[in-house]
Amino acid sequence: MAKLSFAQKIKSLFSSHTSISSEFFEDLTDALIEGDVGVKTSFELTEKLEAICREEKISEQEKIIERLSIMLAEYVKSVELKPEPGKTNIWMLLGVNGVGKTTSAAKIAAFFDGKDENFAGDSKGIILAAADTFRAAAIDQLMMHGKNLDIRVVHHQNGSDPSAVVFDAASAAKAQGGGLVITDTAGRLHNKDNLVRELQKIDRIASSKADSGCYKKILVVDATTGQNALRQAEVFNEAVKLDAIVLTKYDSTAKGGVAVSIGKELGLPVAFVCTGEKYKDISLFDVQEYVHSFLGE
Repeated sequence: MAKLSFAQKIKSLFSSHTSISSEFFEDLTDALIEGDVGVKTSFELTEKLEAICREEKISEQEKIIERLSIMLAEYVKSVELKPEPGKTNIWMLLGVNGVGKTTSAAKIAAFFDGKDENFAGDSKGIILAAADTFRAAAIDQLMMHGKNLDIRVVHHQNGSDPSAVVFDAASAAKAQGGGLVITDTAGRLHNKDNLVRELQKIDRIASSKADSGCYKKILVVDATTGQNALRQAEVFNEAVKLDAIVLTKYDSTAKGGVAVSIGKELGLPVAFVCTGEKYKDISLFDVQEYVHSFLGE
């Protein structure tokens, strides 16, 4: 049986409560927690909302949802990332295995390919860097995406130094007068110390090779994994100080509140959302659209 979305639970709450009582707000707190907003933030939201409703004598569903929408939008953050033409831009994609990093790298490449004449096509400056050298499948997958998209892929053999791949990809971009290097990395969280050391080495190389202000560290998280995504963001942010988030499987999530948690707890903005398997299934993240979708407005 499919899990109810938060929006469906909200509708159920209003239909099952004859009055907007303390019990209603307790159930709302539970729904927010189940929707992956996070325990602390959920209690904070409902306490504030209950106080406002009591003070302003608000009891209508539409007005309660409207107030909750405003409060949620204050926590969720967004950012629009744009590569700078004529400069060496390096965007390092991070995340645990299985969240869709490699596919997201291809989607971001496709998003800018043709969208901007400075980053259109192989010869114009987009480069995919296969820096997940610990999984031969990851290298093969990125090469397949590069072939499908007609975008250059810089890669070394399986097991080689991932920072060397980043170095070569960045050098290639600089040699052609600038470009966007989108780097796919490994994500073995079960061996956290080794992962952190590896990422910090890549981080140093990328930071030294990118032009000023053109290096971004982007975490890819699966929107259906809820609070696990928040914990992943904490680990990677601690390792390399993240700039933005990509939410994958955004269309299939029965929860979706993780963007609230990540925004509130870590101050990290969401840049892109991915909604399917095709290259075009990526879009810029919009806070109002996200909140309205989460609440079922």
